[in-house]
Amino acid sequence: MKKKETEKEQEAPRLVVEQTEAPEKADARARHAEASDVEEKPTLKEIIQEQAKEDETPHSNTFTLRKILGGDILSTSTIRRQVWVFMLITLFVIIYISNRYSCQQDLIEIDRLQKELLHAKYKALSSSSQLTEKCRESHVLNQLQNNKDSLLKIANQPPYIINIPEE
Repeated sequence: MKKKETEKEQEAPRLVVEQTEAPEKADARARHAEASDVEEKPTLKEIIQEQAKEDETPHSNTFTLRKILGGDILSTSTIRRQVWVFMLITLFVIIYISNRYSCQQDLIEIDRLQKELLHAKYKALSSSSQLTEKCRESHVLNQLQNNKDSLLKIANQPPYIINIPEE
């Protein structure tokens, strides 16, 4: 009998009350430990659940600057209630970043194409001017005379108009 009592007394110190807990909860645990006549060791699941509970005082619904700057707005219960909002915000941020990246890539492509178009315009203008230069009548006659391919000359007199009467 004394052996069982000493074992119960040894188990009682195992229930150490933390200083951060409310006194009512500490008293309830102490009464529960004293009242149990049957030797029950808490299971691992119960221990984990007890440690996972966070004791928080309920917050009022009004937010003041002091609560926001003090970090009270970031309490666990607030974050738990707003988890879907945070996920939605994260999704929007990801979409925003990908959209901006895509727009930047499009702007880079537009700049490259504009430079290419400008280069093509200059090349077309240059080719057009060279063609116009080579197609002039005087240039053609000079080329033919230099190559001695033709006896064509520039006319000194205007062309004659021949009228044929219709019958």
